[in-house]
Amino acid sequence: MTPRDASSPLLTDLYQLTMLQSYFAAGMRGEAVFEFFVRRLPPGRNFLVAAGLEQLVEYLTALRFDAVDLEQLAATGLFDDEFLAELDRLRFTGDVDAMPEGTICFPNEPLVRVTAPLPEAQLVETRLINLLHFQTMIASKAARFVLAARGRSLVDFGFRRAPGAEAGVLAARASYIAGFDGTATVIAHPLFGIPIFGTMAHSYIQAHDSEIAAFERFARGHRGAVVLLIDTYDAEAAAARVVELAERLAAEGRKIASVRIDSGDLDALSRSVRKILDRAPGPRIGIFVSGGLDEHDVARLVDSGAPVDGFGIGTSLDVSNDAPSLDCAYKLQEYDGRPRGKRSPGKETLPGRKQVFRRYAADGRLERDVVALVDEPRDGEPLLVPVLRGGEPVATPPAGVEAARRRCRESLDRLPPALASLERAPAFPVEIDASIERLAAQIGATP
Repeated sequence: MTPRDASSPLLTDLYQLTMLQSYFAAGMRGEAVFEFFVRRLPPGRNFLVAAGLEQLVEYLTALRFDAVDLEQLAATGLFDDEFLAELDRLRFTGDVDAMPEGTICFPNEPLVRVTAPLPEAQLVETRLINLLHFQTMIASKAARFVLAARGRSLVDFGFRRAPGAEAGVLAARASYIAGFDGTATVIAHPLFGIPIFGTMAHSYIQAHDSEIAAFERFARGHRGAVVLLIDTYDAEAAAARVVELAERLAAEGRKIASVRIDSGDLDALSRSVRKILDRAPGPRIGIFVSGGLDEHDVARLVDSGAPVDGFGIGTSLDVSNDAPSLDCAYKLQEYDGRPRGKRSPGKETLPGRKQVFRRYAADGRLERDVVALVDEPRDGEPLLVPVLRGGEPVATPPAGVEAARRRCRESLDRLPPALASLERAPAFPVEIDASIERLAAQIGATP
Protein backbone atom coordinates (compact mmCIF):
# COMPACT_ATOMS: atom_id res chain seq x y z
CA MET A 1 0.00 0.00 0.00
CA THR A 2 1.40 3.39 -1.00
CA PRO A 3 1.10 6.52 1.17
CA ARG A 4 -1.62 7.71 -1.19
CA ASP A 5 -3.54 4.46 -0.76
CA ALA A 6 -3.40 4.81 3.04
CA SER A 7 -5.17 8.19 2.90
CA SER A 8 -7.55 7.38 0.04
CA PRO A 9 -11.25 8.12 0.63
CA LEU A 10 -11.91 4.87 -1.23
CA LEU A 11 -10.69 3.02 1.88
CA THR A 12 -14.31 2.61 2.86
CA ASP A 13 -17.30 0.31 2.56
CA LEU A 14 -19.49 0.72 -0.50
CA TYR A 15 -22.53 1.41 1.60
CA GLN A 16 -20.99 4.62 2.92
CA LEU A 17 -21.00 6.00 -0.62
CA THR A 18 -24.43 4.68 -1.56
CA MET A 19 -25.86 6.26 1.61
CA LEU A 20 -24.10 9.53 0.78
CA GLN A 21 -25.62 9.63 -2.68
CA SER A 22 -29.05 9.23 -1.12
CA TYR A 23 -28.34 11.84 1.57
CA PHE A 24 -27.27 14.39 -1.03
CA ALA A 25 -30.27 13.66 -3.24
CA ALA A 26 -32.63 14.15 -0.28
CA GLY A 27 -30.86 17.30 0.92
CA MET A 28 -29.94 15.65 4.23
CA ARG A 29 -27.02 17.81 5.32
CA GLY A 30 -28.01 18.54 8.91
CA GLU A 31 -25.60 18.23 11.81
CA ALA A 32 -25.00 14.66 12.95
CA VAL A 33 -23.30 13.36 16.09
CA PHE A 34 -21.64 9.96 15.97
CA GLU A 35 -19.72 8.26 18.79
CA PHE A 36 -17.16 5.47 18.68
CA PHE A 37 -17.23 3.10 21.66
CA VAL A 38 -16.56 -0.49 22.70
CA ARG A 39 -19.60 -2.47 23.81
CA ARG A 40 -17.83 -5.02 26.01
CA LEU A 41 -14.36 -6.13 27.03
CA PRO A 42 -12.83 -9.28 25.54
CA PRO A 43 -12.68 -12.27 27.93
CA GLY A 44 -9.92 -11.90 30.49
CA ARG A 45 -9.45 -8.17 29.97
CA ASN A 46 -10.00 -5.51 32.64
CA PHE A 47 -9.50 -2.30 30.64
CA LEU A 48 -8.54 -0.87 27.26
CA VAL A 49 -6.00 1.75 26.16
CA ALA A 50 -7.24 4.31 23.63
CA ALA A 51 -4.95 4.65 20.60
CA GLY A 52 -5.03 5.59 16.92
CA LEU A 53 -6.26 9.18 17.27
CA GLU A 54 -3.25 10.75 15.55
CA GLN A 55 -3.82 8.68 12.40
CA LEU A 56 -7.52 9.53 12.48
CA VAL A 57 -6.74 13.25 12.61
CA GLU A 58 -4.36 12.86 9.67
CA TYR A 59 -7.07 11.06 7.70
CA LEU A 60 -9.80 13.59 8.45
CA THR A 61 -7.73 16.69 7.73
CA ALA A 62 -6.54 15.26 4.40
CA LEU A 63 -9.92 13.88 3.31
CA ARG A 64 -10.69 14.67 -0.32
CA PHE A 65 -11.57 12.91 -3.58
CA ASP A 66 -9.09 13.59 -6.37
CA ALA A 67 -9.63 13.13 -10.10
CA VAL A 68 -8.45 9.52 -10.05
CA ASP A 69 -10.82 8.65 -7.20
CA LEU A 70 -13.75 10.19 -9.06
CA GLU A 71 -12.84 8.40 -12.29
CA GLN A 72 -12.68 5.08 -10.49
CA LEU A 73 -16.06 5.67 -8.87
CA ALA A 74 -17.59 6.74 -12.18
CA ALA A 75 -16.33 3.52 -13.76
CA THR A 76 -18.44 1.46 -11.35
CA GLY A 77 -21.61 2.85 -12.92
CA LEU A 78 -23.16 3.21 -9.45
CA PHE A 79 -22.94 6.98 -9.07
CA ASP A 80 -24.37 9.86 -11.05
CA ASP A 81 -22.47 12.94 -12.18
CA GLU A 82 -24.21 15.24 -9.71
CA PHE A 83 -23.11 13.07 -6.78
CA LEU A 84 -19.55 12.84 -8.08
CA ALA A 85 -19.48 16.64 -8.27
CA GLU A 86 -20.54 16.75 -4.61
CA LEU A 87 -17.69 14.41 -3.71
CA ASP A 88 -15.25 16.62 -5.57
CA ARG A 89 -16.14 19.46 -3.18
CA LEU A 90 -16.34 17.35 -0.02
CA ARG A 91 -13.98 18.10 2.86
CA PHE A 92 -14.24 17.24 6.54
CA THR A 93 -15.45 20.44 8.23
CA GLY A 94 -16.68 19.01 11.52
CA ASP A 95 -15.62 18.81 15.15
CA VAL A 96 -13.95 15.91 16.91
CA ASP A 97 -13.73 15.37 20.66
CA ALA A 98 -11.80 12.37 21.92
CA MET A 99 -9.99 10.67 24.76
CA PRO A 100 -6.29 11.44 24.24
CA GLU A 101 -4.19 8.47 23.20
CA GLY A 102 -2.88 6.48 26.12
CA THR A 103 -6.04 7.00 28.19
CA ILE A 104 -7.38 3.97 30.05
CA CYS A 105 -10.99 3.37 29.01
CA PHE A 106 -13.87 0.96 29.54
CA PRO A 107 -16.98 -0.37 27.75
CA ASN A 108 -19.87 1.92 26.83
CA GLU A 109 -17.69 5.01 27.04
CA PRO A 110 -17.35 7.17 23.91
CA LEU A 111 -13.69 7.25 22.92
CA VAL A 112 -14.36 9.64 20.03
CA ARG A 113 -17.27 11.93 19.21
CA VAL A 114 -17.68 13.31 15.69
CA THR A 115 -19.98 16.26 15.07
CA ALA A 116 -20.33 17.22 11.40
CA PRO A 117 -22.77 17.51 8.51
CA LEU A 118 -24.35 14.08 8.08
CA PRO A 119 -22.60 13.12 4.82
CA GLU A 120 -19.15 13.91 6.28
CA ALA A 121 -19.77 12.17 9.59
CA GLN A 122 -21.15 9.11 7.81
CA LEU A 123 -18.42 8.78 5.21
CA VAL A 124 -15.57 8.54 7.72
CA GLU A 125 -17.08 5.63 9.69
CA THR A 126 -15.19 2.76 8.08
CA ARG A 127 -11.68 4.19 8.19
CA LEU A 128 -12.28 5.67 11.66
CA ILE A 129 -13.18 2.26 13.07
CA ASN A 130 -10.30 0.66 11.16
CA LEU A 131 -7.73 3.02 12.69
CA LEU A 132 -9.08 3.24 16.22
CA HIS A 133 -10.01 -0.40 16.59
CA PHE A 134 -6.65 -1.84 15.61
CA GLN A 135 -4.39 0.43 17.63
CA THR A 136 -6.66 0.35 20.68
CA MET A 137 -6.64 -3.45 20.49
CA ILE A 138 -2.83 -3.62 20.22
CA ALA A 139 -2.16 -0.96 22.86
CA SER A 140 -4.49 -2.78 25.26
CA LYS A 141 -2.65 -6.06 24.66
CA ALA A 142 0.74 -4.37 25.00
CA ALA A 143 -0.26 -2.82 28.33
CA ARG A 144 -0.73 -6.31 29.72
CA PHE A 145 2.87 -7.15 28.80
CA VAL A 146 4.02 -3.94 30.47
CA LEU A 147 2.23 -4.86 33.69
CA ALA A 148 3.61 -8.41 33.53
CA ALA A 149 7.22 -7.31 32.85
CA ARG A 150 7.39 -5.04 35.94
CA GLY A 151 9.95 -2.67 34.51
CA ARG A 152 11.93 -5.08 32.38
CA SER A 153 12.60 -4.16 28.77
CA LEU A 154 10.04 -5.01 26.08
CA VAL A 155 10.63 -4.86 22.33
CA ASP A 156 8.08 -5.44 19.56
CA PHE A 157 9.30 -8.25 17.28
CA GLY A 158 5.99 -8.88 15.52
CA PHE A 159 6.09 -7.16 12.13
CA ARG A 160 6.62 -10.36 10.15
CA ARG A 161 3.49 -11.92 11.66
CA ALA A 162 1.29 -8.81 11.52
CA PRO A 163 -1.75 -8.92 9.20
CA GLY A 164 -0.23 -6.57 6.62
CA ALA A 165 2.36 -3.82 6.43
CA GLU A 166 0.23 -1.00 7.86
CA ALA A 167 -0.80 -3.22 10.76
CA GLY A 168 2.82 -4.05 11.55
CA VAL A 169 3.84 -0.40 11.58
CA LEU A 170 0.86 0.71 13.67
CA ALA A 171 1.41 -2.18 16.08
CA ALA A 172 4.91 -0.82 16.72
CA ARG A 173 3.37 2.57 17.44
CA ALA A 174 0.56 1.30 19.66
CA SER A 175 2.85 -0.94 21.71
CA TYR A 176 5.28 1.93 22.26
CA ILE A 177 2.42 4.09 23.54
CA ALA A 178 1.53 1.31 25.97
CA GLY A 179 5.07 1.23 27.35
CA PHE A 180 7.24 -0.99 25.14
CA ASP A 181 10.80 0.30 24.88
CA GLY A 182 10.88 0.07 21.11
CA THR A 183 10.51 -2.12 18.05
CA ALA A 184 12.47 -4.12 15.51
CA THR A 185 10.43 -2.45 12.72
CA VAL A 186 12.87 0.02 11.17
CA ILE A 187 10.38 2.35 9.51
CA ALA A 188 8.78 3.10 12.90
CA HIS A 189 11.83 5.23 13.74
CA PRO A 190 11.59 7.76 10.89
CA LEU A 191 7.79 7.78 11.02
CA PHE A 192 7.26 8.12 14.77
CA GLY A 193 10.66 8.49 16.43
CA ILE A 194 10.33 5.11 18.11
CA PRO A 195 13.64 3.51 19.21
CA ILE A 196 14.63 0.50 17.11
CA PHE A 197 16.43 -2.62 18.29
CA GLY A 198 17.82 -5.69 16.59
CA THR A 199 20.06 -8.67 17.15
CA MET A 200 20.74 -11.38 14.57
CA ALA A 201 19.04 -14.41 13.08
CA HIS A 202 20.02 -18.05 13.44
CA SER A 203 20.93 -17.98 9.74
CA TYR A 204 23.73 -15.51 10.50
CA ILE A 205 25.28 -18.00 12.90
CA GLN A 206 24.73 -20.91 10.52
CA ALA A 207 26.33 -19.02 7.63
CA HIS A 208 29.67 -18.98 9.49
CA ASP A 209 31.99 -21.92 9.89
CA SER A 210 32.05 -21.44 13.66
CA GLU A 211 29.82 -19.80 16.23
CA ILE A 212 32.67 -17.82 17.79
CA ALA A 213 33.62 -16.43 14.37
CA ALA A 214 30.04 -15.26 13.86
CA PHE A 215 29.97 -13.62 17.28
CA GLU A 216 33.29 -11.86 16.79
CA ARG A 217 32.50 -10.59 13.30
CA PHE A 218 29.17 -9.20 14.45
CA ALA A 219 30.62 -7.62 17.59
CA ARG A 220 33.37 -5.86 15.67
CA GLY A 221 31.17 -4.70 12.82
CA HIS A 222 27.98 -3.60 14.57
CA ARG A 223 27.68 0.08 15.56
CA GLY A 224 24.82 -0.33 18.01
CA ALA A 225 24.48 -2.32 21.20
CA VAL A 226 25.89 -5.80 20.56
CA VAL A 227 23.35 -8.54 21.28
CA LEU A 228 24.42 -12.09 20.39
CA LEU A 229 21.98 -14.93 19.69
CA ILE A 230 23.26 -17.95 21.62
CA ASP A 231 20.74 -20.79 21.18
CA THR A 232 21.43 -21.86 17.59
CA TYR A 233 23.30 -24.97 18.81
CA ASP A 234 23.89 -25.05 22.57
CA ALA A 235 23.10 -21.97 24.64
CA GLU A 236 25.42 -22.77 27.54
CA ALA A 237 28.39 -23.57 25.29
CA ALA A 238 27.66 -20.37 23.34
CA ALA A 239 27.56 -18.37 26.58
CA ALA A 240 31.05 -19.62 27.38
CA ARG A 241 32.20 -18.43 23.95
CA VAL A 242 30.65 -15.04 24.66
CA VAL A 243 32.72 -14.79 27.84
CA GLU A 244 35.84 -15.69 25.86
CA LEU A 245 35.04 -13.01 23.29
CA ALA A 246 34.20 -10.43 25.97
CA GLU A 247 37.66 -10.90 27.46
CA ARG A 248 39.31 -10.12 24.12
CA LEU A 249 37.03 -7.18 23.37
CA ALA A 250 37.50 -5.66 26.82
CA ALA A 251 41.19 -5.17 26.07
CA GLU A 252 40.13 -3.04 23.10
CA GLY A 253 37.52 -1.03 24.98
CA ARG A 254 34.61 -2.89 23.35
CA LYS A 255 31.74 -4.59 25.14
CA ILE A 256 28.87 -7.00 24.61
CA ALA A 257 25.51 -5.63 25.77
CA SER A 258 23.38 -8.79 25.93
CA VAL A 259 22.75 -12.27 24.72
CA ARG A 260 19.43 -13.51 23.35
CA ILE A 261 17.84 -16.89 24.00
CA ASP A 262 15.01 -17.76 21.62
CA SER A 263 14.11 -21.36 22.50
CA GLY A 264 14.15 -24.06 25.16
CA ASP A 265 13.38 -23.75 28.85
CA LEU A 266 13.91 -20.00 29.17
CA ASP A 267 13.76 -20.06 32.96
CA ALA A 268 16.39 -22.76 33.39
CA LEU A 269 18.60 -21.53 30.57
CA SER A 270 18.57 -17.94 31.79
CA ARG A 271 19.81 -19.13 35.19
CA SER A 272 22.61 -21.33 33.85
CA VAL A 273 23.64 -18.75 31.27
CA ARG A 274 23.65 -16.02 33.94
CA LYS A 275 26.21 -17.96 35.99
CA ILE A 276 28.43 -18.32 32.93
CA LEU A 277 28.14 -14.68 31.87
CA ASP A 278 28.99 -13.47 35.36
CA ARG A 279 32.53 -14.67 34.68
CA ALA A 280 32.95 -12.10 31.89
CA PRO A 281 35.03 -8.96 32.58
CA GLY A 282 33.66 -5.46 32.34
CA PRO A 283 30.02 -4.35 32.42
CA ARG A 284 27.37 -6.93 33.16
CA ILE A 285 26.08 -8.74 30.04
CA GLY A 286 22.29 -8.84 30.00
CA ILE A 287 19.96 -11.66 29.03
CA PHE A 288 17.17 -11.03 26.54
CA VAL A 289 14.64 -13.75 25.69
CA SER A 290 12.11 -14.28 22.92
CA GLY A 291 10.27 -17.08 21.16
CA GLY A 292 6.45 -17.13 21.08
CA LEU A 293 5.96 -15.42 24.44
CA ASP A 294 2.62 -14.14 25.68
CA GLU A 295 2.03 -11.97 28.73
CA HIS A 296 1.45 -14.97 30.98
CA ASP A 297 4.85 -16.40 29.97
CA VAL A 298 6.45 -13.07 30.82
CA ALA A 299 4.67 -12.96 34.18
CA ARG A 300 5.77 -16.50 35.05
CA LEU A 301 9.42 -15.73 34.26
CA VAL A 302 9.31 -12.53 36.31
CA ASP A 303 7.48 -14.18 39.20
CA SER A 304 9.98 -17.06 39.27
CA GLY A 305 12.90 -14.68 39.60
CA ALA A 306 14.47 -15.75 36.31
CA PRO A 307 17.45 -13.43 35.59
CA VAL A 308 15.91 -12.01 32.41
CA ASP A 309 16.47 -8.35 31.59
CA GLY A 310 14.16 -8.04 28.61
CA PHE A 311 11.68 -9.71 26.30
CA GLY A 312 11.13 -9.73 22.55
CA ILE A 313 7.41 -10.08 21.84
CA GLY A 314 6.16 -11.07 18.41
CA THR A 315 3.07 -12.88 17.20
CA SER A 316 1.02 -12.72 20.40
CA LEU A 317 1.31 -8.92 20.37
CA ASP A 318 0.86 -8.04 16.71
CA VAL A 319 -2.20 -10.25 16.26
CA SER A 320 -3.46 -9.82 19.85
CA ASN A 321 -3.85 -13.58 19.84
CA ASP A 322 -6.24 -13.97 22.77
CA ALA A 323 -8.46 -11.07 21.69
CA PRO A 324 -7.96 -10.38 17.97
CA SER A 325 -10.93 -8.01 17.77
CA LEU A 326 -12.96 -5.63 19.89
CA ASP A 327 -16.74 -5.39 19.87
CA CYS A 328 -16.75 -1.73 18.87
CA ALA A 329 -19.13 0.52 16.97
CA TYR A 330 -19.59 4.03 15.55
CA LYS A 331 -23.22 5.01 15.98
CA LEU A 332 -25.47 7.98 15.30
CA GLN A 333 -26.51 9.61 18.59
CA GLU A 334 -28.10 12.82 17.33
CA TYR A 335 -29.26 14.21 13.97
CA ASP A 336 -30.60 17.61 13.08
CA GLY A 337 -31.00 18.56 16.74
CA ARG A 338 -32.86 15.41 17.76
CA PRO A 339 -31.40 12.53 19.81
CA ARG A 340 -31.25 9.17 18.05
CA GLY A 341 -30.96 5.68 19.48
CA LYS A 342 -30.85 2.10 18.27
CA ARG A 343 -33.13 -0.50 19.86
CA SER A 344 -31.83 -3.66 18.17
CA PRO A 345 -31.72 -6.45 20.80
CA GLY A 346 -28.21 -6.82 22.15
CA LYS A 347 -27.00 -3.77 20.24
CA GLU A 348 -28.99 -0.95 21.79
CA THR A 349 -27.33 2.46 21.88
CA LEU A 350 -27.63 5.33 24.32
CA PRO A 351 -28.68 8.59 22.63
CA GLY A 352 -27.27 12.08 22.91
CA ARG A 353 -23.87 13.78 23.02
CA LYS A 354 -21.96 12.28 25.91
CA GLN A 355 -18.95 12.97 28.07
CA VAL A 356 -17.06 10.65 30.43
CA PHE A 357 -16.27 12.01 33.88
CA ARG A 358 -13.54 10.15 35.78
CA ARG A 359 -13.40 10.13 39.55
CA TYR A 360 -10.36 9.17 41.62
CA ALA A 361 -10.09 7.69 45.10
CA ALA A 362 -8.18 9.37 47.92
CA ASP A 363 -5.04 7.42 46.97
CA GLY A 364 -5.19 8.77 43.41
CA ARG A 365 -6.33 5.52 41.81
CA LEU A 366 -9.27 5.22 39.44
CA GLU A 367 -12.52 4.88 41.36
CA ARG A 368 -15.48 5.33 39.00
CA ASP A 369 -16.47 6.70 35.59
CA VAL A 370 -19.76 8.49 34.93
CA VAL A 371 -21.12 8.78 31.37
CA ALA A 372 -23.41 11.80 31.17
CA LEU A 373 -24.77 14.22 28.59
CA VAL A 374 -22.35 17.00 27.72
CA ASP A 375 -24.82 19.68 28.78
CA GLU A 376 -25.31 18.07 32.19
CA PRO A 377 -21.75 17.87 33.55
CA ARG A 378 -20.91 15.83 36.61
CA ASP A 379 -18.07 15.83 39.12
CA GLY A 380 -14.82 14.39 37.88
CA GLU A 381 -12.23 14.81 35.13
CA PRO A 382 -13.83 15.10 31.65
CA LEU A 383 -11.98 12.61 29.46
CA LEU A 384 -13.06 13.73 25.97
CA VAL A 385 -11.22 16.88 24.90
CA PRO A 386 -11.41 19.02 21.74
CA VAL A 387 -9.29 17.66 18.89
CA LEU A 388 -10.73 19.27 15.72
CA ARG A 389 -12.90 22.33 15.34
CA GLY A 390 -14.28 23.16 11.92
CA GLY A 391 -12.05 20.47 10.46
CA GLU A 392 -8.88 22.06 11.85
CA PRO A 393 -6.69 20.73 14.69
CA VAL A 394 -6.81 22.52 18.02
CA ALA A 395 -3.83 23.00 20.33
CA THR A 396 -4.86 20.40 22.91
CA PRO A 397 -4.28 17.65 23.85
CA PRO A 398 -0.51 17.21 23.45
CA ALA A 399 -0.14 14.88 20.48
CA GLY A 400 2.46 12.36 19.42
CA VAL A 401 3.68 9.06 20.75
CA GLU A 402 5.79 10.48 23.59
CA ALA A 403 2.87 12.39 25.12
CA ALA A 404 0.61 9.36 24.69
CA ARG A 405 3.27 7.10 26.22
CA ARG A 406 3.57 9.32 29.32
CA ARG A 407 -0.20 9.44 29.65
CA CYS A 408 -0.48 5.66 29.46
CA ARG A 409 2.27 5.15 32.05
CA GLU A 410 0.54 7.52 34.44
CA SER A 411 -2.82 5.84 33.80
CA LEU A 412 -1.43 2.35 34.42
CA ASP A 413 0.11 3.56 37.66
CA ARG A 414 -3.35 4.72 38.80
CA LEU A 415 -5.12 1.41 38.12
CA PRO A 416 -6.55 -0.33 41.18
CA PRO A 417 -4.47 -3.47 41.87
CA ALA A 418 -7.25 -5.83 40.77
CA LEU A 419 -7.49 -4.17 37.35
CA ALA A 420 -3.71 -4.32 36.94
CA SER A 421 -3.81 -8.10 37.21
CA LEU A 422 -3.67 -10.39 34.18
CA GLU A 423 -6.66 -12.25 35.61
CA ARG A 424 -10.22 -11.08 35.11
CA ALA A 425 -11.28 -8.72 37.89
CA PRO A 426 -14.73 -7.41 38.86
CA ALA A 427 -15.82 -4.86 36.28
CA PHE A 428 -14.71 -1.29 36.84
CA PRO A 429 -17.80 0.77 37.70
CA VAL A 430 -19.03 2.77 34.71
CA GLU A 431 -22.21 4.58 35.67
CA ILE A 432 -24.69 5.65 32.99
CA ASP A 433 -26.12 8.91 34.27
CA ALA A 434 -29.84 9.33 34.78
CA SER A 435 -29.84 12.14 32.19
CA ILE A 436 -29.06 9.59 29.48
CA GLU A 437 -31.58 7.08 30.80
CA ARG A 438 -34.28 9.74 30.69
CA LEU A 439 -33.39 10.70 27.15
CA ALA A 440 -33.41 7.06 26.05
CA ALA A 441 -36.84 6.61 27.58
CA GLN A 442 -38.17 9.68 25.77
CA ILE A 443 -37.08 8.62 22.32
CA GLY A 444 -38.00 4.98 22.99
CA ALA A 445 -41.66 5.92 22.77
CA THR A 446 -41.41 7.10 19.17
CA PRO A 447 -39.75 5.49 16.13
